Amino acid sequence: MTTEQYQEAVEWLFVQAPNYQIDGQKAYKPGLENIRRLCDFFGNPQEKIKCIHIGGTNGKGSTSNMLASVLQESGYKTGLFNSPHLIDFTERIKINGKNCDKEFVYHFIQKLKELPADIQPSFFEFTTIMAFEYFYQQQVDIAIIEVGLGGRLDSTNIILPLVSAITNVQLDHQNILGDTLEEIAFEKAGIIKSRIPIISGDENEVVKKIIKDKADEENTSFIDATVVETDLMSDLKGNYQKKNIRVVLALTEELRKLNFIISEKNLECGLLNVHRNTGFIGRWFEFSQNPLTVCDTAHNQAGLEYVFAQLNAINKHKHIILGFVNDKKIDDVLKILPGNAEFYFAKPSIQRGRSPQEYEDLLLEAKISYKILDSVQEAYLLAKENCRNGEMIFIGGSNFVVGEFLEKNLEISK
Repeated sequence: MTTEQYQEAVEWLFVQAPNYQIDGQKAYKPGLENIRRLCDFFGNPQEKIKCIHIGGTNGKGSTSNMLASVLQESGYKTGLFNSPHLIDFTERIKINGKNCDKEFVYHFIQKLKELPADIQPSFFEFTTIMAFEYFYQQQVDIAIIEVGLGGRLDSTNIILPLVSAITNVQLDHQNILGDTLEEIAFEKAGIIKSRIPIISGDENEVVKKIIKDKADEENTSFIDATVVETDLMSDLKGNYQKKNIRVVLALTEELRKLNFIISEKNLECGLLNVHRNTGFIGRWFEFSQNPLTVCDTAHNQAGLEYVFAQLNAINKHKHIILGFVNDKKIDDVLKILPGNAEFYFAKPSIQRGRSPQEYEDLLLEAKISYKILDSVQEAYLLAKENCRNGEMIFIGGSNFVVGEFLEKNLEISK
């Protein structure tokens, strides 16, 4: 297999299947019928591996990577399925921090081309079965599976995990999951299954009750991670990670009950070495120190509130680069922008990217100092040029903005 063959195969995958990352709502295929048929076609690999299921609006990527790091420190061969990817498709499927083998991806896509014509999976369903098969072939000890979108109807919900977690529930993807917190919580709680413990990291009593009621209905234990007390820290530096650490501790405790051997030292080292062990980046990721340059993939109002609060706590003038996709409520985001800053807006270079010209009237109303650039990279280069000693740069607003920035600049910085 050549590099060109691999690229062609992955491009085929993006073109053949509706892809939420590119197409948005029209690519979302709710329901489990397709994924069941896909799994049957491949011999149901998901039934042959031990899994942990992690859902939630924000924090599920950080939580799953922290837990993977802890399990790796404990000596377990750990599979990890996350989405979306920032730079390369193979980031979605990892074992012990190593991206999925490109040979496997290439050959698996050839098998996908042989699917019966009446099975027409989405891009995410394709990648989900690919992850299951890879983890089965590689005989992982445990696989951590992150929910793609929602929960109840998400294609990952075909698994029977050892334990599940819902990090939190916030308003996001309302056009798909529902307009209210209660409706979204109902969808997230759909991953709760009979006699499989569920851990909740949400502090909202309404959300907590919906998750607990579903746990009672399924005759399983409800574990409230918000009451966990700890002073353990992680190398993932966002202030919001304190909440995710509590969920990881509750998950670890449940795994110990299932005879996983995880020492306190494994736990401490795992949390402190997430980046080294899993390669996870993009969450309050300090790209450089001079000037201080931070990127974060927070993209809904709740996530951005945490990130902007952390920015406000830093006593530096800020150059903030933001970009959004079409389904984001930009007027809500503009109400919570950090102070002491100038802003650079650019369209993410994907089909769903929203041109800043479309919402410039909102920028004018917000009475902020801003510039509109043709690309994320142009915005970064201008911000860097304008950045004086003692000032900082922030890049965010979307997974795609951060992915574009890192793809252009990560190798240069090494």
